[in-house]
Amino acid sequence: MDWLAVAPPTLTAVTALVVLVADLFVPDRRKPLLGGAAIAGLLAALITLVPLRGDDRSTFCLTTDAGACSYTADRFTLVIQLLVLGGALLTALISLHESRKLPAGEYWFLLLASAAGAALLPASRDLATLVVALEVASLPAFALVGLRRGDRRSSEAALKFFLSSVTATAVTLLGVSFVYATTGTLHLGRIAGRLGEVPGPLTTLAAVGVVLTLIGFAFKMAAAPFHFWVPDTYVGAPLPIAAYLSVVSKAVGFSGLILVAVVAFPSYGDVWGPVLAVLAALTMTVGNAGALRQSATRARSAVRLLAWSSVAQAGYLLVPIAAAAYGTGAGAGGLGGERIGSTVAYALMYAVVNLGAFAVAALVARTKPLNRLSDYRGLYARRPLAALALGFFLLCLAGLPPGIVGLFAKVTVFSTAVDAGLGWLAVVMAVNVVIALYYYLRWTAVLFQPAEEGVAPSPATPVPTTTPTPAPAPTPASITTPTPIPVTIAIALTAVAGLALSGAPQLVLRFANTSLF
Repeated sequence: MDWLAVAPPTLTAVTALVVLVADLFVPDRRKPLLGGAAIAGLLAALITLVPLRGDDRSTFCLTTDAGACSYTADRFTLVIQLLVLGGALLTALISLHESRKLPAGEYWFLLLASAAGAALLPASRDLATLVVALEVASLPAFALVGLRRGDRRSSEAALKFFLSSVTATAVTLLGVSFVYATTGTLHLGRIAGRLGEVPGPLTTLAAVGVVLTLIGFAFKMAAAPFHFWVPDTYVGAPLPIAAYLSVVSKAVGFSGLILVAVVAFPSYGDVWGPVLAVLAALTMTVGNAGALRQSATRARSAVRLLAWSSVAQAGYLLVPIAAAAYGTGAGAGGLGGERIGSTVAYALMYAVVNLGAFAVAALVARTKPLNRLSDYRGLYARRPLAALALGFFLLCLAGLPPGIVGLFAKVTVFSTAVDAGLGWLAVVMAVNVVIALYYYLRWTAVLFQPAEEGVAPSPATPVPTTTPTPAPAPTPASITTPTPIPVTIAIALTAVAGLALSGAPQLVLRFANTSLF
């Protein structure tokens, strides 16, 4: 048992249990301490990644085959765990103020439990552990979405999320059973070796198992046509949980997809490669079309736009995974292993700037609970630093300077499609990037427009000069409230990280040039 290798998810899970038990004894006025304990646990889990940067470490291995292990801490695992735990930490910072409106003990326990499952998934090297990690990450998320008691919209979002996810899980388990029936093993490395030797009568069953297994992870990534739960779920969930789902749930989906497709099913690349390429094109197109339809005056249109944007971003993340099926050396150890590095690099960029955008949205929602796009008009006049930060995040998502890291990440993903011979997919991506510029730039422009004041009196209606005019009441645009320190820290951390990555994009883009397995 290698305790250091399993330390990141283990520490997170232990902290979740400690918080749950402590909630029974902590008085109401001390409940904020539970949030501090959750943040401390996530920081400790992140610190344990540092000594794991050396050689790959594996544990829970078969006694009959030391090379068949259920848990491996390699470069891929560590990068995804950094993304997941870092995303959970930023979510916790955004949540410190919001959690006062929710049952504190349950909230922090569910968030940490979900983060523990998400941290376990990239290290999983057999299908059983993979499915268990997927469900540990997902089940608490259902409860988090519906944790606002008495809120009908929240309950409906949680129910839709739950029912659709359970269906996807059932399909995935059916696929796993088909794969096990045709190969006789659950370990990913062994499956890769045996799928190429499946007897002729079982090849169709194996191919169906491969496709069904991929469906569950495509659902977690919010890939079309499995994206229908995203807008209503994000709007109905507490805003920090929407931020969590947009990053951590997506990381769970694409890391699981990489493990089963590139590591376990490389011999069936001719099956899943075209499927994922079509899913990538469909997902980015549907996501951008949904974002374009958002009205500036619709309630919660800002969150809906970010929800549809996350669907489109999932399409970009799928491109390198699909490209991994094409070309010589495709697979975990060859060209495919290098191409998926582009997905990881893009995901790191996306996680930083998207969490930053949600942090600013959480700040605006304190005075504008409807969180409409029109509520961001004149944000620069009220909160200049927040407006500048949000503008920077949106430009990164659009791939425009000064968001250099967003531009380079998109170019890297685009290059993988071209190198794999998927010219049609590269064209679809280029068109969608141009389409996305419209709604990202429209939102950015709103930030710096003058705030709308009260309606001026009609020129046809004379105003008596003898009657003293009372001082005008302050308009909603002029009302500001103190910024919660944890939200300020979250915005500052993401802004600094985004600026650092734009100044030195090689910090994440280097993953695109090396094999992570």
